[in-house]
Amino acid sequence: MRNLEATDLPALTRILQATGAFTEVEIECAVELLEIVIAQPWQQDYRVAVAENDSQVAGYILYGPVPLTEGVYDIYWIATDPTVQGQGLGRRLMEQAEAEARRAGGRMICLETSSQGGYERTRRFYDQAGYVEEARLRDFYKPGDDRITYVKRFSCREEI
Repeated sequence: MRNLEATDLPALTRILQATGAFTEVEIECAVELLEIVIAQPWQQDYRVAVAENDSQVAGYILYGPVPLTEGVYDIYWIATDPTVQGQGLGRRLMEQAEAEARRAGGRMICLETSSQGGYERTRRFYDQAGYVEEARLRDFYKPGDDRITYVKRFSCREEI
């Protein structure tokens, strides 16, 4: 795992497209956030961990503290190259974000996803990573497309 570099943008854009999970508008939003991290290294809202496989960019996670909360973090984006999915890379990215959140005093991580069928694999991934469905806003994105919020809480006794 390493920090984001400007030269990673083309590979990460390709990965976002290759997953087939995101619309063009979602990809534009994801890339915009990556550009913010690169252009504004002093900002504190977003953090990015980039994963490599055989010295090639293979995925990333974008996360950060939720403003006006005590110890709450959001995971905004996670994507891995489809050619390496199922090899534990996504799980390692999640563990990286979780460890960083705990080191900074985090007590929970939240993330949201769609109820659409195309996100079924994503929801299974979150379940297997120990996240629990906490809330569901019906018809949030559009009629028939709910927003599902997952949460993982850290106990105070967990090792940092």
